Amino acid sequence: MPELPEVETVRRGLAPFIEGAKIQTVTLNRPNLRFPFPKGFVSGLEGQTITHLGRRAKYLVATLSGGGVWLSHLGMTGSFLVADQRLDEPSRLNQHDQAGKHVHVVAELVHPARGRVSLSYSDPRRFGFMDLFATDAPNPFTDSLGPEPLGNDLSGPYLADRLKNKKGPIKTVLLDQRVIAGLGNIYVCEALHLSAIAPHRAAGSLARAEIESLVVAIRQVLEAAIAAGGSTLKDFANAEGQKGYFQHSFSVYGHEGDHCPRAGCMGTIERQVQAGRSTFFCPVCQH
Repeated sequence: MPELPEVETVRRGLAPFIEGAKIQTVTLNRPNLRFPFPKGFVSGLEGQTITHLGRRAKYLVATLSGGGVWLSHLGMTGSFLVADQRLDEPSRLNQHDQAGKHVHVVAELVHPARGRVSLSYSDPRRFGFMDLFATDAPNPFTDSLGPEPLGNDLSGPYLADRLKNKKGPIKTVLLDQRVIAGLGNIYVCEALHLSAIAPHRAAGSLARAEIESLVVAIRQVLEAAIAAGGSTLKDFANAEGQKGYFQHSFSVYGHEGDHCPRAGCMGTIERQVQAGRSTFFCPVCQH
């Protein structure tokens, strides 16, 4: 699944083309993706203006002029395509679907500066999904999420309070979307290595200084990944069909058997399985 940096690069790529654009028509080429499209999905979008394209955790969230919220999740192979337009920022593109075989949603928009914009959603494996909510309606996908890791609400005091008395491994706790929204396996491994914290440690055992260091590390890792246009795992690529590059900067993820890159450390990266997910770490410098 794409992680937060990948979804953020998609948001940045799409925003200049669809923010401020009015949705003229929406065509569904099938009744469902991972889930069925909600009743009234097409009529709820047509005629609306997309006032803002945001991101909440790993979801794209388009705010509509009529008070609705169009939520999208890319799943494993989902991608938004803007026809005949080169995106200003990296975005996700499935290079093998140019003929439209796996295009399931097409929206025709009119942008005040760009004119007509054709927006389509392609998803060969159909693990992505879309939904439509009223602004003040309960949203089962986002209502229970914790703070954004790049926002001001994630702080040392906040995380210390959430970790207090927790006996579970710190890595598993960080993957709980109710604690911090949007963190995935790759970037948790990287942040724990950067902050020199062992992934198996009980979350409640971290000292305040370690928690402060961890918060900084989470921000640094995510910001670096966004700047690199995300990481290439499976089918992630930018708008020109090129790969994201942050995977070339991974310190531990996927580096089982390699020397630890931390200066002065003589350790070797190990891989273990925690809660069904691969954990990469250095047993020497991560305590």
